[in-house]
Amino acid sequence: MPEVTIIKYNAGNVMSVMYALERIGVQYKLTDNIEEIQNADRIIFPGVGEASTAMKSLQENGLHQVIPSLKQPFLGTCVGMQLLCKHSEEGDVDCLGVFDTPIVKFPQKPDFKIPQTGWNSISNFKSELLNGVKEGDYVYYNHSFYAPLSEYTVAETDYILPYSGMLQKDNFYACQFHSEISGDVGEQIFKNFINL
Repeated sequence: MPEVTIIKYNAGNVMSVMYALERIGVQYKLTDNIEEIQNADRIIFPGVGEASTAMKSLQENGLHQVIPSLKQPFLGTCVGMQLLCKHSEEGDVDCLGVFDTPIVKFPQKPDFKIPQTGWNSISNFKSELLNGVKEGDYVYYNHSFYAPLSEYTVAETDYILPYSGMLQKDNFYACQFHSEISGDVGEQIFKNFINL
């Protein structure tokens, strides 16, 4: 079974990811070492917090140049997904540019709270990462910014408007939701990622 490398930086929801991997019996390494990341079998890029602060952390240790060049299966979650995009309105910051799509703030709408916090369904699947997941299954979200629907969208969610629940391009996969705390669905996504 491939070992997973978790990228260590100042915006990682790291403990939850570790527990999720332990539950499915996967070994992992937590590191910010560029050589170890480049040589990893699988990479998880977790995220909690604010985009511009997180980008600054990546730039301080050179990871902003390394991540877009990686060729192995790579999974970003929440802020980790947003940092893989072109630009974020959160802190008005240029991000890693793997996905040529912006991250924008939810518009205000009566009866809808921002951030979206809680369980919501995903649909319109177009990724092998969702094998064994049913259309309409629920995952856990906590975010105020989102990726609009685009050519990279491989799962959709609706909150105020339809948006990208997941993105995919080549070896890069990304979930706006917290796959590490999304119960059986998140566990299945991690298993599929390990088995790519």
